[in-house]
Amino acid sequence: MVNDCAERPPVKDGPADGYVRVRLDLAYHGAEFSGWARQKGGRRTVQEEIETALQIVTRSQELHPLTVAGRTDAGVHARGQVAHVDLPAELWEAHREKLMRRLAGRLPGDVRIYRVGEAPAGFDARFSAIWRRYAYRVADHPGGVDPLLRGHVLWHDRPLDLDRMNAAARLLLGEHDFAAYCKKREGATTIRTLLELRWDRVPVDGYASQEGSLAVATVRADAFCHNMVRALVGAMLLVGDGHRPVEFPGEVLAGGVRNSAVNVIRPYGLTLEEVGYPADDLLAERNRAARRMRTLPGTPTLPSGPDAT
Repeated sequence: MVNDCAERPPVKDGPADGYVRVRLDLAYHGAEFSGWARQKGGRRTVQEEIETALQIVTRSQELHPLTVAGRTDAGVHARGQVAHVDLPAELWEAHREKLMRRLAGRLPGDVRIYRVGEAPAGFDARFSAIWRRYAYRVADHPGGVDPLLRGHVLWHDRPLDLDRMNAAARLLLGEHDFAAYCKKREGATTIRTLLELRWDRVPVDGYASQEGSLAVATVRADAFCHNMVRALVGAMLLVGDGHRPVEFPGEVLAGGVRNSAVNVIRPYGLTLEEVGYPADDLLAERNRAARRMRTLPGTPTLPSGPDAT
């Protein structure tokens, strides 16, 4: 448990002496992964695949751990994920020009690194980020999901009213304690700032009618706690299909505890689309600020920072 009064140790803004911080921009299809983070028991994870491939292609004697912008759960996809790794300077110089191509030859087809480069001073993939943007895709066509989209689109078997869902979404914006929408973890805060939450109709290739469109939620926040996006979407689906009033998601938020009516919906409709960072000269400041204690008035202090969603 975090000691609310304890001083946190000073944070080093960059890699250790003799090392270079390298930024990786990557994408993956989450269906066959047990999430981002390494796990015991031999479960397949994105982090392990990349770290292992990096060790092999650089012929390194040690494993170089990755730090990621947002740890995703099992089944969740990403096409705008960001990570960093600290490599010995001589190793980076030896491999920098060919590292991305060599990783492409070693990594499995469901994870790709599409940009590799030396990170600017003060960059931390996790703590320098100022927001993360997810999309959740839902098909409400009565016939189901286009078979070519089934791996990243959820089917909802009732028509959705996006005007009602957007009205509900507006009640959730801003800084709140999202405990009612998160799987709580000891010693971690559930206070987050929800910057954007909206629903749009997006046409599907080959379909010109409303029935052939997807309902897509755009969810952007400074960080997310565990299960937050999927629980928020689950609450708004209940509004969209008429099972609950527009005020329902806001009432759940205000209640501060999990509501049995709100399902954490399936992960495969969720994709991490983009991570936002400040200008280079503000990276170190953001890195330090994101590690400070975050509270709402009248609540105990707990550490902030992103968690899995």
